[in-house]
Amino acid sequence: MVSSLYIILGALLLIKLSLDVVKLRMQYQIAYGDGGFYELQTAIRVHGNAVEYIPISMLLLIVMEMNGAAVWMLHVCGLVLLSGRLLHYFGLRHREIRWRRMGMAATYISMLIMIITNIYYLPWEQIFSLYS
Repeated sequence: MVSSLYIILGALLLIKLSLDVVKLRMQYQIAYGDGGFYELQTAIRVHGNAVEYIPISMLLLIVMEMNGAAVWMLHVCGLVLLSGRLLHYFGLRHREIRWRRMGMAATYISMLIMIITNIYYLPWEQIFSLYS
């Protein structure tokens, strides 16, 4: 399955972002919340934002593959999504709103393509059939 490549890469990105938060919590000795430290606030938000978008996007990618989408479409959607997440991370981390916007745009574009593709490839005959 092609989608498994992007699931692995997305999981690695989530682990990296989580470790960023853990590192800063240890550095500032903060167990809960952000302690008012901007750098920790940013790391928490970057990780949280990735957690909000990566899992549902990976489900869309898996369903797209199961519905029979072309392999090149899976690669395009997976690459655009992960590129968007990396751009968003860079933009938030370095206070570059332009990069953050591009990252969110790439994320939304990949998700919309996956949604539209899934609607197109759905087995409509089975969905609206009264028989198995």
